[in-house]
Amino acid sequence: MEHYFTYLRQLNLASMMLRIFLAMLMGGLIGLDRERKNRPAGFRTYMLVALAAASTQILSQYLDLMLDTQWADAFAVVGRRTDVVRLGARIVSGVGFIGTGTILLTERQEVKGLTTASCLWASACMGLAIGAGFYECVIVGTILIVLVMELFPLVDDNILATSRNMNFYVEMDSIEYLGAVVNCVKGRDIRIYDVDIGKVEQNGEQHVSGLFSVKLPKRGPHTELLATIATIDGIVAIEEV
Repeated sequence: MEHYFTYLRQLNLASMMLRIFLAMLMGGLIGLDRERKNRPAGFRTYMLVALAAASTQILSQYLDLMLDTQWADAFAVVGRRTDVVRLGARIVSGVGFIGTGTILLTERQEVKGLTTASCLWASACMGLAIGAGFYECVIVGTILIVLVMELFPLVDDNILATSRNMNFYVEMDSIEYLGAVVNCVKGRDIRIYDVDIGKVEQNGEQHVSGLFSVKLPKRGPHTELLATIATIDGIVAIEEV
């Protein structure tokens, strides 16, 4: 087994083809979850990012090999003034620009796209590892990334659903109903530590919006509080954020 890994770490046609196809496969596995959830960066984007990262790393190794062999005489004359390892570093910073485009701040003051941007960055890092022939890291890393994307959301949702801290967004017909919402929350011994009031327009009608950050007296499901507030007159919409 070690003999095969040694061979595939060398810069030859078989290893380069394997690294490129492995990068596409790994990127596709990571991007599959984002594609199913209809995120801005989907299946193809992750494949291309991983493929580009792996190709850049292969190029770095190729340039380093050529500088030490066929181009050695020329560089002996002019002096070698280049560091091919820097190409991989540029990939990481370049993916940052792509990831920034997936992060959005919604009207409800929610930050969307952080997971997508993080996955893009992880996909690029895995692509660099593949391009370097670090297969063991890639296998373990890809498995862990997929587990984080598929399994951990269930754990995360369960923790957030019963947390003492919660944020909820509510839309009202007018500012007059804000007092009723505040009284309802405080009447349940819930502490309000932040409120952000704004205006929204839906179907040509103006509504008042409120983003509440509260702390519950004890852990428990948040649906009961949301259902109670929803029964107040003048409430147009309410949801946890």
